[in-house]
Amino acid sequence: MAVRQALGRGLQLGRALLLRFTAKSGPAYGWKRPEWPGPAAGRGRGQRPGQAPGPGAEPRRFGLGLPDRYRFFRQSVAGLAARLQRRFLAGARGCAGPCGRAVFLAFGLGLGLIEEKQAEGRRAASACQEIQAIFAQKSKLLPDPLDTRRWQGFRLEEYLIGQSIGKGCSAAVYEATMPVSPQNLEVAKSSGLLPGRGPDVDPHGEEEEQAPLAPAFPLAIKMMWNISAGSSSEAIFSTMSQELVPASRVALAGEYGAVSYRKSKSGPKQLTPHPNIIRVVRAFTSAVPLLPGALVDYPDVLPPRLHPAGLGHGRTLFLVMKNYPCTLRQYLRANTPSPRLATIMTLQLLEGVDHLVQQGVAHRDLKSDNILVEMDADGCPWLVISDFGCCLADERIGLQLPFNSWYVDRGGNGCLMAPEVSTACPGPRVVIDYSKADAWAVGALAYEIFGVSNPFYGQGRAHLESRNYQEAQLPALPESAPPDTRHLVRSLLQREASKRPSARVAANVLHLSLWGEHILAPKNLKLDKMVSWLLQQSAATLLADRLTEKSCVETKMKMLFLANLECETLCQAVLLLCSWRAAP
Repeated sequence: MAVRQALGRGLQLGRALLLRFTAKSGPAYGWKRPEWPGPAAGRGRGQRPGQAPGPGAEPRRFGLGLPDRYRFFRQSVAGLAARLQRRFLAGARGCAGPCGRAVFLAFGLGLGLIEEKQAEGRRAASACQEIQAIFAQKSKLLPDPLDTRRWQGFRLEEYLIGQSIGKGCSAAVYEATMPVSPQNLEVAKSSGLLPGRGPDVDPHGEEEEQAPLAPAFPLAIKMMWNISAGSSSEAIFSTMSQELVPASRVALAGEYGAVSYRKSKSGPKQLTPHPNIIRVVRAFTSAVPLLPGALVDYPDVLPPRLHPAGLGHGRTLFLVMKNYPCTLRQYLRANTPSPRLATIMTLQLLEGVDHLVQQGVAHRDLKSDNILVEMDADGCPWLVISDFGCCLADERIGLQLPFNSWYVDRGGNGCLMAPEVSTACPGPRVVIDYSKADAWAVGALAYEIFGVSNPFYGQGRAHLESRNYQEAQLPALPESAPPDTRHLVRSLLQREASKRPSARVAANVLHLSLWGEHILAPKNLKLDKMVSWLLQQSAATLLADRLTEKSCVETKMKMLFLANLECETLCQAVLLLCSWRAAP
């Protein structure tokens, strides 16, 4: 009992000693920053970058990469611990009393634990940065399949257009291919645009092995409906600029794209490539043709020269993309993915949304019709987010949209509009934050992926509205769904955006749940063990990617996880998982 009392007394005295130290410093950080002679900028007067510091320069110190307040805090803690250890040894030699020795022992032990925890965090952060650098380079996409001097692709006459794939509220999509010539056939084969490399998904649910030389339409051409943009190419590119957000650099290298779209400094952002985001490989303007089914499907938007009652202009924007077998809605009508497969599909959407957030873009129209699907060699679906016509991608405002009147466009698909967006009321200083709005929509789409009706669609008692629903009203996912996924979906659908995890943290939760189950088992999880697991995952993923000719979906997802690895967001995901598993 005497030892316990002494240790407790030591902690009290240690706290008093800390307060005494901090009382001498400014109120900002609690520790006095050492004063060094010379300029505050850290270099001597007249010193050039890379030159050795002069006599008036501040010397380099350990941990210079950390923020000032953390660096000086660590230095002060380390110095104080050393002085206490020296005083403890001196007291021990001088036969100091047991109470004094216990005081210094308890306080020194506490400071040592703090320093060890900080060192562990620095090691973990450094390892995550190194892993991220390796896989960020590995995850870069292949070159544009149409990026070749033998194929320009900036004129509609250069394509063979087939049947209609589908139509929306602002465009019609047709299958297309390059003219059959020896050169173009070689380009198509080398870029993997011809079918016959595995099973294809039929919208009606049947998987068929296509013949290698079957009639192929590897491309899709999206023809925008031009009612208000006019017929000049410059006006068309400016009015429909949101559709060009996922366009590649080569896509806008045509006669009008390079001139009219690139010259605007305040135009929309352009996304860097990502496997779960559609890529526009060509964008150009052309005269509106009379395509198959046009007079039946969309006669009102045709120009008067093609339909007397048409309201459209004679010229419009065309986008060339890869042709995907089906949409997510079509896939789910014909297939019921297993719980693990459904979790991987939800994870792909979160990875795509996280990439959008990192680039300062909000899609604002996520729904199963705007998500395309193709299959890998093992029959696992690969999801791609498309249709950026309603996105927010403004260089000036980022994800913070000023909402000063009802005329401001809040995006499409009101059913899957996040609560912070649907309940916003305009005002002089009102701003809508879209940083977690798409993640909320992914939480709603998870119901469809797991085979349950989307609670924000339909009518009746089961129908919920994002403006006024309560979290207790959310239906439960099937019992077959993994418990971590069920918790995550409910967390993504929280009304308050501040309580909602970001897309990056949510993606890390599913990564850990799918492939890091054993690392989450210990109650006292240490960062060093987490780093060891990450290194093992890195080695296994690199080996799997090298051994297989075409990486499977799970290998690609692991590479994306490691390419976006951050110690802070990873720890947040671990804390979420531990809190869910500890709850009764």
